Amino acid sequence: MAKRTAVKNAAKPTDGVNPRQPCPCGSGKRYKACHGSEGGPGDVMVSRPFEGLAAECELIALREFVPSATVKLPLAKGDREVTLATVLPMAAAGLVRGDGTAFVGLQVQIRSGDISRDLARAIRWAEEAETGEALSVVGPDNGENPGRLQDILDVDAELSPDLHDDFAWWMPPDNQPTGEVALSLERANSAILPTARVDAPGVKAAYWVDAGDKAHLRWVRPEAEEKLLNAMARLHVRGELDLGEGSRYAGSFRAHGLVVPVWDLDREMHATEWAGPAEALGKRLLEALASVEDEPITDPERRAREGLRGRQITLR
Repeated sequence: MAKRTAVKNAAKPTDGVNPRQPCPCGSGKRYKACHGSEGGPGDVMVSRPFEGLAAECELIALREFVPSATVKLPLAKGDREVTLATVLPMAAAGLVRGDGTAFVGLQVQIRSGDISRDLARAIRWAEEAETGEALSVVGPDNGENPGRLQDILDVDAELSPDLHDDFAWWMPPDNQPTGEVALSLERANSAILPTARVDAPGVKAAYWVDAGDKAHLRWVRPEAEEKLLNAMARLHVRGELDLGEGSRYAGSFRAHGLVVPVWDLDREMHATEWAGPAEALGKRLLEALASVEDEPITDPERRAREGLRGRQITLR
């Protein structure tokens, strides 16, 4: 009986996570052997690591689906300028290029439950590193507490990243890559999906992506999930949840605490042609968000909301 009880308890989910599944922290271990174990990592999983930053939605887009982009970080203080990059050579967490330009990578493996804290560690490293040095992965604090992004960035600053067609910016001007860097550059360039930022009034963190057979609009939204789904359901019932002819709502995914709706688009149309429709949809969505505050959703809208929820996945 004791053995049966032990097995039963071992299979019981802990804090909503199946102990036999990979740990959400990305360590590669099973949850029961990582954050779910007694004496396991002491840090807590932060489901919304960029909360409180005006650039939260943009950071999620850069972390999850923008292939090649760079942006100067709005550091609250510091003597060295640090550039945030989607991907660095060899998937490094940080490097100082031969010309002295300091970078930190966003699409990297993390070693804790808080991406914001790991990025802060990488930034502090980049501020002090020598030319030519690279940080392969962010390690433990080693007794030092660099804080989080919210502690070292201007929290009110927006980000307007520069998108690149390839990763040639990895190298200083007039420098040719060699060895492992050249191979890494070739592999990274071959994996890029054409991507463009949709710029329009009221439209932030929205990206057009050409996936080959079709194009998509991926739009990171700042609203709380339940309120956003209520508003989207209201638009869906009205037939107003698309971007016009050549588009359809495809579904959404969750990433770092926010919802990212996705629309399928006619890939024959240029990315800039979707700016106007995205602006119009953004206005409709804001109106719907305001209306669900005052008018409870109807039964048809409730059914539509559950349909929208059923087409969600969670990335992180």
